[in-house]
Amino acid sequence: MNIGVFDSGLGGLTILKALIKRLPQYNYFYLGDNARVPYGNRSPEIIYEFTKEAVDFLFKKNCQLIIIACNTSTSTSLRKIQTEYLAKHYPDRKVLGVIKPAVEEIGEKKFKKIGIIGTKTTINSGAFVREIKKILPKAEVFQQPCPLLVPYIEDSGRNQQILKLMLKEYLKELKEKNIGSLLLACTHYEILEKQIKKEIGEKVKVISEGKLVAKKLEDYLRRHPEIEQKLGKSHQVNYCFTDINADYQRLMRLFLC
Repeated sequence: MNIGVFDSGLGGLTILKALIKRLPQYNYFYLGDNARVPYGNRSPEIIYEFTKEAVDFLFKKNCQLIIIACNTSTSTSLRKIQTEYLAKHYPDRKVLGVIKPAVEEIGEKKFKKIGIIGTKTTINSGAFVREIKKILPKAEVFQQPCPLLVPYIEDSGRNQQILKLMLKEYLKELKEKNIGSLLLACTHYEILEKQIKKEIGEKVKVISEGKLVAKKLEDYLRRHPEIEQKLGKSHQVNYCFTDINADYQRLMRLFLC
């Protein structure tokens, strides 16, 4: 059986890349809903419906375990998927998200002033703040939605001057708060990590999710041999996109290389 990886577009390929690098023996099936990207400006109700469709599709593609590699879907839909949809339709399958690994990393480092950038829906959900406060109740958490970054990346990502202006505007208030760490709460943003580090400053620890998710999945499978033993181990990777447009191959190279 496969490990499924789902994202609203192609940003989740950064998660897949990290998984393959750390856990190359398993079989993976990636689903990118690039026909409906971005999810970040949609309602939680619509995002849940989209996420449910994706989960159902991947389970029918013989996935035993699914990683929702989309912060927007994780923050709005994961809990409901786990407690309601799986219990009713797939009681023997598992769905995990990307929030918990990042929050656990923040907790281990005991950061005191934490900045978070993400899509509008992810930020508005407050999911990261709630989880961080559970383990670091005295931490100061500052959030900033960056609604134009995902469209910028998915569209072309070529005009560096526009990107520089966007990052300057989005990160201005976080810099003024003297944050010690910055969480990239969107898988797309890992592509811009170099530019974000330059704008936010070298004193700020920038946290992206790919390596953390891979590390936590390895730990999870070690603790759940009943799941690990069901997974296929022939190094196969399959991809599926909801819109095979002219640009998706270029974007695949961008995210996977």
